[in-house]
Amino acid sequence: MSVRRTAAVLAATVVIGTALVPAAMADGSSPSPTAAPATPSGLFGRTDPTYDGVWRQSLALLAQHTVGERPAAKAVDWLAGQQCANGAFAAFRADATAACDAKTMVDTNSTAAAVQALAALGGHDSGTRKAVGWLTSVQNKDGGWGYTAGGASDSNSTSVVVGALAAAGRNPAEVRSGQSASPYDALVKLSVGCDGEGADAGGFAYQPDKRGALAANADATAAAVLGSLGKGLAATAGKALPHGYTCEKADTPTPGQAANNGAFHLARLLHDTPYLKSALPGAKDRPDYGNTADAVVALAAQGGIAETKKPLAWLEKNSGPWAATSGPAAYAQLILAAHATGTDPRAFGGTDLVARLGATGPAVQASGSEASAGTKKNDHENDKKDKKDDGKGVGVWWIIGVGLVGGIGIGFLISGRSKKQQP
Repeated sequence: MSVRRTAAVLAATVVIGTALVPAAMADGSSPSPTAAPATPSGLFGRTDPTYDGVWRQSLALLAQHTVGERPAAKAVDWLAGQQCANGAFAAFRADATAACDAKTMVDTNSTAAAVQALAALGGHDSGTRKAVGWLTSVQNKDGGWGYTAGGASDSNSTSVVVGALAAAGRNPAEVRSGQSASPYDALVKLSVGCDGEGADAGGFAYQPDKRGALAANADATAAAVLGSLGKGLAATAGKALPHGYTCEKADTPTPGQAANNGAFHLARLLHDTPYLKSALPGAKDRPDYGNTADAVVALAAQGGIAETKKPLAWLEKNSGPWAATSGPAAYAQLILAAHATGTDPRAFGGTDLVARLGATGPAVQASGSEASAGTKKNDHENDKKDKKDDGKGVGVWWIIGVGLVGGIGIGFLISGRSKKQQP
């Protein structure tokens, strides 16, 4: 559900961009513009939404839906109202009444996450159709997607789009936009395979390096396992594996084999230490709470319920301070991990994650009537939109920002992952 660059790209980006990026962004904490926009009343969280507004809102609404709650109508309306007339979503639009134009910095990740949330909630068929239409219009020839339209395909972006396609009732294998490659083809090409070097075996790379080599990345692998299975962010457990994971060698693995191998890679990483680690150049390894939660979802989706027990227990014991600091997306990630494993999110290590998430946003509805009215109204309004925009324009500073965010790891930034907490 998160986007991250490989270590090589990270190093290059840090060297090139250190002088341009704010100090907070350089040390891995959430970036803040000079003048932070006002936080809308319907939005979850109270931190600057410039880089993650739509993402965290989508995760929060999706998490509430998985536990049977009815999100506040104004929270749903805020998310639906962020959509451009061409179907795409930006990370955040302070003035959603203004038409999107070439300077509106739309992206595939925000769009795909919003589709998954709105499709789950129902009543937004027009909006999700437009969003899927935009996503298919910017599909790369290799079958995948990059973070921005036309950007090189990466495992994370391709996977979150696959989840959106599935949520909208499309068969990802058949989405080719006139090209010969499918999203699954793109993901298989990013699979390291069982002959990978040592710990890389079975994992997925975020992208190939400049030489075309693949290096496994845990964040990309967790995302790509779900993508290869055709599942979204709110995945449920797959059929339990009777004998655990093995890495299946194949010259060209099937999507199912690639997913199995990716889960094998994650299970190996979590065998001795029940959490995944992250590090920036020159920094010490630190626990990555968000990536660990994502890995739990991926393992469960592939049928590795037994392999989720240790990391899930570790999250129950240690993730509280991280989630409290990081906010709604963090609580949502933990709820989705609980959902995938059949764990009660209202008694997660002694914490009611549902209540904690709810406290970061508008109060949920007491009945379904308001939710139904809100979604129908929003769907009708989306149908009436006729603003002209292309939504694909990317300014120079946005390219720099995306490069820097990607280098540090959008998995940390857009989901609010704090690197300051220790287990």
